[in-house]
Amino acid sequence: MLLLIPGPVQTRPEVRAAMAVDIAPWDRDFMPEYAGIRDKVRDLAGGIAGQHACLPLQGAGHFITEAAIRTFVPAGAKLLLVMNGTYADRMARLAREAGRVVVPLAVPDHRSVTPAEVAEALAADPAISHVGIVYSETGSGIVNDVPGVGAAVRAAGRRMIVDAVSAFGALPFDLKVQPEVDAVVFTSNKCIEGLPGIGFAVCPIDRVTACAGNAGSWSFDLSDIYATALRAGWGSFRFTPPVQALHAFGKALEFFEAEGGQPARHARYRENARLLHEGIRALGLKPYLDWEHQGPIIVTVHQPADPRFTLMEFVEALKKRGVLISNFYNTPAPTMRIGCIGDIHAEDIRFALRAIAETLDEMGIRQRDAA
Repeated sequence: MLLLIPGPVQTRPEVRAAMAVDIAPWDRDFMPEYAGIRDKVRDLAGGIAGQHACLPLQGAGHFITEAAIRTFVPAGAKLLLVMNGTYADRMARLAREAGRVVVPLAVPDHRSVTPAEVAEALAADPAISHVGIVYSETGSGIVNDVPGVGAAVRAAGRRMIVDAVSAFGALPFDLKVQPEVDAVVFTSNKCIEGLPGIGFAVCPIDRVTACAGNAGSWSFDLSDIYATALRAGWGSFRFTPPVQALHAFGKALEFFEAEGGQPARHARYRENARLLHEGIRALGLKPYLDWEHQGPIIVTVHQPADPRFTLMEFVEALKKRGVLISNFYNTPAPTMRIGCIGDIHAEDIRFALRAIAETLDEMGIRQRDAA
């Protein structure tokens, strides 16, 4: 089965095989492996040893995002959130339910926010301490201008939290040139092509220690993760970790480095997205985004206006041809979500396009453009 969703992604057999071991997470033989993973992740984020820390947390991307909000934004403080997609909506809910005050910055879901829009919003409300932004919004497929927005945040003397869950490892990011960032967060099962189970935050150590006591949660406290790690000599997770997923993530990092790291992975995903975007249009379907706004992670497609089309029937029929896409959408208009990431290559995209064409023909879908 060809898995074309924006996560969890299709993985290499060697990565899946790495799960088939029993490991004690506190065992001294595993401690160096765990430490090595943290150091590699810190370095990938542009972090500096002694100045930045990689802080892993069990769970999904929502868990690590909530932990970053709770740790760095004090209770009752204001968080400006760039609202141009479903995952920004979720970030807002996490913040509100944690007792933080969300100041929404509404932006259409078919383009990035501009640095000027963020600068204007910050100037209008000096009480805003932080900006939250989703780097790659997998509701529509856009990529927000994180470096540009970061410069505006830095100029205003504020801090930033970057949800890079569907971006890290494919889109460029460097903490050395973005000192305004308190946390960049991501998970094990997206662009590094590991398996689900772990969130990561890479943060400046001075900020982690200065914000101790903010979280109001033991489980979602990055400062406590850091303090516990210091006491344990960086050798152990808090609580029971998904240790097999950590082991598999280490294997995925080896393949990531062998491929050529972030530039090579971005190039492969970008080519996948180009082939898919062009192929979809050749079939008479309409991509949700113009190519100039299309990110490399997911291509979202308007559902055909033909009354015979239903998304669930299409997904199930396509699955019979060996291709699985998402059976839900996150946009105001009815769409289909087709991922470009994971262990996916150009020949896989071409195979998927043939399967899509055959499925549409089988369903008798003649009116393929959006209504």
